[in-house]
Amino acid sequence: MRFVRWLLLSVVVVSIGAAPAAAEPVARPVVSIPAVGPLFFPSVLGLGPALGLPHYCSAAVVHSSTHDLVLTAAHCVYGTGLGIEFAPGFHDGVSPKGIWTVTQAYVDPRWAATQDPLHDVAILRVAAHGTRRLEDAVAGFRLAAAPRAGTAVTVDGYVAGSGGRPITCTAPVRYTGAYPTFDCGGYADGVSGGPWLIGSRLVGATGGLHQGGCTPATSYSAPFGPDTAALLARASARGAGSLVLPASGTGC
Repeated sequence: MRFVRWLLLSVVVVSIGAAPAAAEPVARPVVSIPAVGPLFFPSVLGLGPALGLPHYCSAAVVHSSTHDLVLTAAHCVYGTGLGIEFAPGFHDGVSPKGIWTVTQAYVDPRWAATQDPLHDVAILRVAAHGTRRLEDAVAGFRLAAAPRAGTAVTVDGYVAGSGGRPITCTAPVRYTGAYPTFDCGGYADGVSGGPWLIGSRLVGATGGLHQGGCTPATSYSAPFGPDTAALLARASARGAGSLVLPASGTGC
């Protein structure tokens, strides 16, 4: 009897040990995410989306007192932001929430001076459509601090190219040094600046370490905290915008 029990236990242990590892999650496309969209550059008067020109980075509407702000990665921004346009809810060449022209860009002084990846965050102001502001068209996400390790977050973005739909994936956060880290396949060039979300809270944006990642399976964010909140406050106060140099290499 003792042998039988040992044999059964051995079978259970071997079976558990032989169980295959859980498959890595892979991002899936969805039709549209209203407050998330791609960035087009150069584009004026809505011509980028209208002509099917390629988009290059992702962004999200962030709630503010001025109702006209977008959050993305600093390495996605050039110059003063002029020539960039944002199309929230974009899919299949359609811009259901309109096309919004960037008028100012704001980055942390440490990004402006040294391109410190811990501050790879930018806030963009967009022009109104007459009396209609961006958040009249689509509600923004509320800025929040970076999540704790183990917290499930949803990461959205657009792979660079013409047309297309956003991709999304939900997985737990881990940390690589100071950087929130997200493991899910399918994230390629173009997803930089895309939001990291817990419900309606914006807790990160693809960027930071290696400008967001070196492989499609692992993505990073700059750690959101008091400096990110200060950047949003500065933009909300309609202060002078930044002059942003083109980003240097990723270090991959």
